Amino acid sequence: MSIAENIQIIKEKISNAEKKSGRTAGSVKLLAVSKFHPANDVLEAINAGQFYFGENRVQEAVEKFTPILENNPQVQLHIIGSLQSNKVKNAVKIASCIESIDRIELLKEMEKQCSKLEKNIEVLFELHTGEDSKSGFESPEKIEEALKLCAENQFPHIIPKGFMTMAPFTTDESLIRTSFSTLRKLSEKMKIEFPQFDLNELSMGMSGDFEIAIEEGSTIVRVGTAIFGERDYSK
Repeated sequence: MSIAENIQIIKEKISNAEKKSGRTAGSVKLLAVSKFHPANDVLEAINAGQFYFGENRVQEAVEKFTPILENNPQVQLHIIGSLQSNKVKNAVKIASCIESIDRIELLKEMEKQCSKLEKNIEVLFELHTGEDSKSGFESPEKIEEALKLCAENQFPHIIPKGFMTMAPFTTDESLIRTSFSTLRKLSEKMKIEFPQFDLNELSMGMSGDFEIAIEEGSTIVRVGTAIFGERDYSK
């Protein structure tokens, strides 16, 4: 199967999941996760009409996407992996959104770097809901604290857009569903508490569980393997 064919299959599955859940058609965006895949694969996806991409590692993303973004202004890149403070400078240069905000210190560094570039950047707050993943804020209260600082205009270049999580790596659907519903409930609470922000994005669901995520309210599904095939970790 080609990358274009895989994208078509995933989009059809997303559409079916939207219908099954009573969701509006087109309410779920597909983020193609291209980590460890070459630029040619990304270009093939762009030619198939895919314009949203996710990368985990900043250095790889910079090398791969700098020329792609210059030649394809419609493309948006999200950083979805854990972000070290010393990588923020390069991350904010190429990304339209950082999905993996997991500490307030990261927001401070992002504000510092974005102010130098005079660039606004969207962010999602990552909540730790799965035992296997150590990334993300440990509690909803910590995310609430971060949003309060944003509401006080502590970070004028940062635009809160919603929330992200990774479900535990398990075949137990009830555990996966609990992970996603936990994030949805946090989102519902924070939207009431912080009406000044458009907190409508819920990034949850990957190749193996995105249909469950859509049922639980996801607006962004992060799919890599089902589009690009197995990754070559030797490169």
